[in-house]
Amino acid sequence: MQLNQYVTAVQRQLDTAAEAGGPEARALSERLTAALESTIRLVLLEALSDAANEITLELAPGSVEVRLRGREPEFVVSNPATANDFEAMTEQPRQPTPTAEDLDGTSTSRTTLRLPDHLKQQVEDAAGKAGLSVNSWLIRAVADALNGRPAQRKERHEPGEQNFTGWAR
Repeated sequence: MQLNQYVTAVQRQLDTAAEAGGPEARALSERLTAALESTIRLVLLEALSDAANEITLELAPGSVEVRLRGREPEFVVSNPATANDFEAMTEQPRQPTPTAEDLDGTSTSRTTLRLPDHLKQQVEDAAGKAGLSVNSWLIRAVADALNGRPAQRKERHEPGEQNFTGWAR
């Protein structure tokens, strides 16, 4: 998405307003225009991010994210995996993950979840590795827990620690 047209529109509006103030106002407008460009871009990015968050609430467990590519934002839409995707990844059949149809706007609710910082970081890392938003990842984790699917945990070891399993003779 190109933000240049929106930044230019704000700059034109500032120039138009300065025309009415005479030469001093025009000179001030020219100085402000350069300084305001980054602020305008930042405010536009915040608005796009807020919009993506609201859309994500409606699409759960799908998500919409705003990512920067250079100086320009792009939208990334993540759709939830289907039951067929899960069956292909594992040998045991699984219950399907809730879809957008299962979670229409009338059946969702907002919940505040407070996590310790270290756990929050682990959730963000896991969601990123899965290519999901944190919200979508948490919805899947809750659905898996309620459907009796075991959480897939990796054993954590300290750096330099050696662990062995098996038989010795």
